[in-house]
Amino acid sequence: MAQGNPSAGNGIPVAGSPAGAPPGARAQLLETASAIMRDGDVIDISLSELSLRSGLNSALVKYYFGNKAGLLKALLDRDWQAIVTSVDALVEKDGWSPEAKLRRHLWKVVDTFYEVPYLNRLTMRMVRESDDAEARRIADSYLSPIYRAYEQLIGNGVRAGVFREIDPQLFYFTVTGAVDRFFSARLVLKHCFDQDTLTEELRDRYREHTIDIIMAGILAR
Repeated sequence: MAQGNPSAGNGIPVAGSPAGAPPGARAQLLETASAIMRDGDVIDISLSELSLRSGLNSALVKYYFGNKAGLLKALLDRDWQAIVTSVDALVEKDGWSPEAKLRRHLWKVVDTFYEVPYLNRLTMRMVRESDDAEARRIADSYLSPIYRAYEQLIGNGVRAGVFREIDPQLFYFTVTGAVDRFFSARLVLKHCFDQDTLTEELRDRYREHTIDIIMAGILAR
């Protein structure tokens, strides 16, 4: 195995892979970490469980990410980059009305939190545990772009007479809170509703419910 940590501090190896590591080992570690947090409804992992479930030597975490904190940072970046790319493309999409864009965005948000229900909690953990520079990087790279997208989506709708005046900042917290609270509520489902699995059927019902409630609050008519 290569010595040291060739990730140059950004979680991406600067050259090659260690001897014996299968192709795609870095991505496999990230996906396994994601699955552990999804299945356990947690925002932490043990390296021993990661090794057992991935079938990879836990020493690869040091090689690719430096340490467990680096792994969690890389996972956060992976998940958020997909979201920001998606919302940017939606804002710029031609031929869609403001209402259609917002409905599509809300649909995508629910689906995303179903796939990565730990995302908001992991984000807040990483912000709390990071120094000021890293916390600012997370905010500037992932949180602020979502807020700016809401400013544009809502502003376009207001100018078109489709939406009433809504504070984009408060709208951000409304949407994030609605999905984060539901998809991190497995213990509530278990003890109050005798259901501890977030099924696709439940996701679909909650998606329709959330879109109906939020759109009813923002539509001008």
